[in-house]
Amino acid sequence: MSNVVVITGASSGFGALTARALADTGNTVYAGMRNTTGRNAPQVRAAADYAAEHGVDLRAIEMDVNSQDSVDAAVKQVIAEHGRIDVVMHNAGHMVTGPSEAFTPEQLAELFDVNVLSTQRVNRAVLPHLRKARRGLVLWVSSSSVKGGTPPYLGPYFAAKAAMDSLAVSYAAELARWGVETSIVVPGSFTRGTNHFAHSGHPSDQAVEAEYETRYAGLMEQVAQKLAALAPEDADASMVSDEIARIVALPEGTRPYRVHVDPADDGSAEVSGTADRVRRTFLTRIGLDDLLTAHPADADV
Repeated sequence: MSNVVVITGASSGFGALTARALADTGNTVYAGMRNTTGRNAPQVRAAADYAAEHGVDLRAIEMDVNSQDSVDAAVKQVIAEHGRIDVVMHNAGHMVTGPSEAFTPEQLAELFDVNVLSTQRVNRAVLPHLRKARRGLVLWVSSSSVKGGTPPYLGPYFAAKAAMDSLAVSYAAELARWGVETSIVVPGSFTRGTNHFAHSGHPSDQAVEAEYETRYAGLMEQVAQKLAALAPEDADASMVSDEIARIVALPEGTRPYRVHVDPADDGSAEVSGTADRVRRTFLTRIGLDDLLTAHPADADV
């Protein structure tokens, strides 16, 4: 059975690639993005052109994840057109680069709004439908920075992704008895196929940033170059979208809890493996091991 999929932040990067990959495999895909009649109008046209050219069901939809009203309206539209949502993919996010001290608290709040609070807005709109159906998949696009090697000058972004990942872990257990599956996809650093570094935000306190430059001159450029050097020549962001398409296509009840797509291997898989093992052991020790897997819709819990 094909799925009705909603993807946040699907105007570019992993979101746009995954929207096409999932549409190519027969799913109905709603590519959520904001400013569909303004800044992202070219992306809306590109999605429509792709759908027409390839004969797939890919639809751009207005969804500003910073607005609960916008999220609610988008979900209402999908339900009105299809009567259900099978998969929701949390992909919307924004990266910032620079010395952590140079970012104002307000900037960090904005960053957490996009990367973390947005998932809560979407969940509150979508999960009632998934819980009522007693099935579905919540797929979170995390980051290897949550538990892997973390170079400096990316601190606020790493903190936000860690918060999102932590929320995903809690949601996985809380949705299991509703029959709703969780998959956490953990991409490493990809310098080809995305525009995260090119479109990253910068600190507003330029005086502090200049002070750091006296001792860390050119650090971000060095980090970007080293990350690019670590990745194999054939590493491309499509590896992430292909893996997500594979997960969505798996039979219900067999989708993985966490997978890593990290050609540079920054150590995240090793650390996450330990953390996830501890989670399984602890839930078993306190008699909640049934929360480790989603229950079928007809299960008596």
